[in-house]
Amino acid sequence: MKKLRIWIECARLRTLPVSLSGVVIAIGIALWQHAFKLVPAVLCVLFALLAQIVSNMANEYYDYLKGTDKPGRVGPRRGVTEGDIKPKTLRNVTFILLVIDCIVGLCLLPYGGLWMLPLGVFIAIFALAYSAGPYPLSYHGLGEMAVFVFFGIVPVVFTHFVEVHTAQPGLEFHPLVILASMTIGFMGVNVLLVNNYRDVDDDRAAGKNTSVVIWGRKPAAAAYLINGYVAVALLGPLWFASFLGNDALPVWTIAAPVVYLVLHTVSWYRLTTRDGVALNPLLGATARNMLIFTVILFAALYVGK
Repeated sequence: MKKLRIWIECARLRTLPVSLSGVVIAIGIALWQHAFKLVPAVLCVLFALLAQIVSNMANEYYDYLKGTDKPGRVGPRRGVTEGDIKPKTLRNVTFILLVIDCIVGLCLLPYGGLWMLPLGVFIAIFALAYSAGPYPLSYHGLGEMAVFVFFGIVPVVFTHFVEVHTAQPGLEFHPLVILASMTIGFMGVNVLLVNNYRDVDDDRAAGKNTSVVIWGRKPAAAAYLINGYVAVALLGPLWFASFLGNDALPVWTIAAPVVYLVLHTVSWYRLTTRDGVALNPLLGATARNMLIFTVILFAALYVGK
């Protein structure tokens, strides 16, 4: 049981709403457009979750190799750093899961076309390049940009594409899809910001130049607050249509931004008034806020289909 708990911590399950939210929103839009297909939807969920777990495990493994994570760190316990998991075992499990994820991705080709193959390869490379390679993105202040693209734009746009491509060609790049992908991107960036905000001192000492190390905590906290409000504002046309009582959208759709912004503002306040280990719960809280927003919006899109 203890071993299972260690591996669950390694997978960082609290962060999984970041990858899951984009896929769920895309599926909700496909339902709203009467273009939902079960098999590609399930495959997209599996692909996204496995891709994030691979990225999380690779991050832990390569941070260990670089000496970034130290025993007794402020953030959540790292199994390989504390000696609970052998580095070689973590590396092998990471690459096995990456291979499985690639197989899942190949199963999506009949729904999206062969042109998606290079995209899948690019995503697989990113899962490792975030922390590894000659220019690890997370070590050069590019982590937030990577999250915005690969956990926002990519999962929303391409999940929606494989859902509607064969059912209703021409709906692949609906404006709502593009706006929703950016919304999820900004919300996902906030999860990383909390993580880097907490670890700024350890990262600075280890030479890991995250955006928070580069710009400091105050600008990072301001960015966190602004990101949440921008994310909600991007879907302004959807909220406006709901407020007017559009037949396709229930009026309670506006509960998504209202509930999210209340929770988001509370999380921001706690971010600015806490330090050290007291910041640990805010990582899960930020991901939770994102998931609650996603569930409410998905329900509204489903009801309005």
